[in-house]
Amino acid sequence: MSADRSFDPDHDPDPNPDHDPDPTPDHDPTPDVDRSPRRSVRRDFDDLVAEGAAVPTEGWDFSWFEGRATEARPSWGYARSVGERLAGATAVLDVQTGGGEVLDFALDAAGTRRAPLVVATEGWEPNVAEATRRLRPRGVPVVASADDAPLPFADGAFDLVVSRHPVEPHWDEVARVLAPGGTYLAQHVGPASVFELIEYFLGPLPEENHRHRDPERERADAEAAGLEVVEVRAERLRMEFFDVGAVVHFLRKVVWMVPGFTVEAYRDRLRDLHERIEDEGPFVAHSARHLFDVRKPDTPSRPRAQP
Repeated sequence: MSADRSFDPDHDPDPNPDHDPDPTPDHDPTPDVDRSPRRSVRRDFDDLVAEGAAVPTEGWDFSWFEGRATEARPSWGYARSVGERLAGATAVLDVQTGGGEVLDFALDAAGTRRAPLVVATEGWEPNVAEATRRLRPRGVPVVASADDAPLPFADGAFDLVVSRHPVEPHWDEVARVLAPGGTYLAQHVGPASVFELIEYFLGPLPEENHRHRDPERERADAEAAGLEVVEVRAERLRMEFFDVGAVVHFLRKVVWMVPGFTVEAYRDRLRDLHERIEDEGPFVAHSARHLFDVRKPDTPSRPRAQP
């Protein structure tokens, strides 16, 4: 497990409980410190819920969770890896950039060696504005493009495509916009991510929901699009919520986890969760992540037929 324990929930503007998105970089610019809360007295349920309900949800700043929730990071350091790839590329596309936080960090990591052309897409309107504010001063245009729409770029336009927690990887489109020999580096959300929390509120989900986002299924889809899968790595990572206010803010901010979540609708479950955390300690869930390193062959190959 990575030593980095800062909170990193998910980015996915599709309000569907079997999707698990993620909006902040997989780095932590602050020192590695113990962030568990130092509370020796019970906190009032109504006060905690009110705190979680009052915090603004705009943008993808998750600093409010410090000391209230943690998540381990994948060992491969996705944002750092993107920074390294930016340094060796000429034209880069970041698909579904969220608020631009990861790309912003990667640009810093690449420094003056960054690719001369970097473009980002984003499909969720609040994030388009946030990403534009963050990335435009860095010379990176943000193109508003629906997550399920064809990428608005010419064939073979990029030698590097990156994406962190896309709603769905559209392999045919990735293959189309990649130049021969180009690469796709992405961190995807894996199966049954944060389901402990989701099912606490929604009850057991169908078995197919648990199998959704299987990395081997995604590998097969990538190969069917004519791409070469260089590497796939998968990890499950521990998450902890230290108080019910953090859960409330999380579900208000990451709205696709429990669609239609309101404090009023789930007050009884929230109260039970509050008592459980106070008596037993943090609520524990697990996120699922996998890393895809994929290459488009120099010589176009015929896409494989799906089985």
